[in-house]
Amino acid sequence: GPPAWKRYPARSVALDGFNSPVQQAIRIRRIQNQQSREFMRAVVQRVSSASVTVENEITGQIGRGFLVLLGIGEHDSESDVIYLAGKVAGLRIFEDEAGKMSLTLADVGGAVLTVSQFTLLGDCRKGRRPSFVAAARPEKANPLYQAFVAELRGQGLPVETGQFRAHMDVSLVNDGPVTLLLDSQKAF
Repeated sequence: GPPAWKRYPARSVALDGFNSPVQQAIRIRRIQNQQSREFMRAVVQRVSSASVTVENEITGQIGRGFLVLLGIGEHDSESDVIYLAGKVAGLRIFEDEAGKMSLTLADVGGAVLTVSQFTLLGDCRKGRRPSFVAAARPEKANPLYQAFVAELRGQGLPVETGQFRAHMDVSLVNDGPVTLLLDSQKAF
């Protein structure tokens, strides 16, 4: 491929301080790893009930289904939304008669409570205060959050929501407990 200074022109000055090609390669790999961490993330919890309250009013409430905490990254797009919504809708994590996880939300008549959660993009590798630079700005995140909700509804699922950018109290009864981490770049 092209040399590092062409691939990462803004970082080329930082690489000048490294004397050996090995040190430069290590620095480039760290930059690539940091860039690859910016993607849409979801925490999916199988619940027997969940609700979101904003200023003492319930804005979303479900019985059996999924509570989805959704974090949207600066570089996320509609394709990330489509992939992640499809993955959530297709998860087979409800037990059948034999006690095996093989049923989807639609199979059990479940619903989804989706909550925007920018803190999922928090980077805690340095210091004690998380950095949220990888999280999308609200003007980008809200349309993608709404698109995620619409995509789930388009797949025939009942979806309730929290309130974007509001302080929310989220209550849930995790069934199992079953909690899964998903991301649009399949890193975990």
